Amino acid sequence: MRDMGHDTTARLRRQLLAYRRHWPAEAGVAGLFLELLDDPADPFVRERLEGHFTGSSWLVSGDGERALLTHHRKLQRWLQLGGHADGDRDLGRVALREAQEESGLEGLVLDGAEIFDLDRHWIPERGDVPGHWHYDVRHVVHAKGGEDYVVGEESLDLAWRPVAGIATDPAADESLRRMAGKWLARHG
Repeated sequence: MRDMGHDTTARLRRQLLAYRRHWPAEAGVAGLFLELLDDPADPFVRERLEGHFTGSSWLVSGDGERALLTHHRKLQRWLQLGGHADGDRDLGRVALREAQEESGLEGLVLDGAEIFDLDRHWIPERGDVPGHWHYDVRHVVHAKGGEDYVVGEESLDLAWRPVAGIATDPAADESLRRMAGKWLARHG
């Protein structure tokens, strides 16, 4: 019987290498993700306090013109939907799961296995959990079954925002502007 964890890790390595080739200006950050993938401590669990993988979604409306953002309860900022891998090595599946859980939307579809964006960001200390790095692997998720979301406990609010507006909003998180720019370059 084949080791499915090994297969999934090998697939993530191929995805990261493809991302690095496609986005040469981001080769440095892709290299950090590859280094984490090779770490002997399990980088897919939040207990690895030096840093760990997370999965997020660039959740776009059926027409592709808007993205669903969360006003994150803990971080107090508008961000994409996402969360911890909690041992799941398939970060596309993590992105889809988190999008479903955090939005309450049905009919969400993962747009293939290609990595859309990578972002390494610092999470400040909170309670007993020291500050640590999130290595966030982002995938495109499409809302195919409607757009009536439900605000869950991890969010203060959710909102559909025009992608073009996100791309040019100086108050938006830099990584949101980067993803909006990538989306517009691909679909604009």
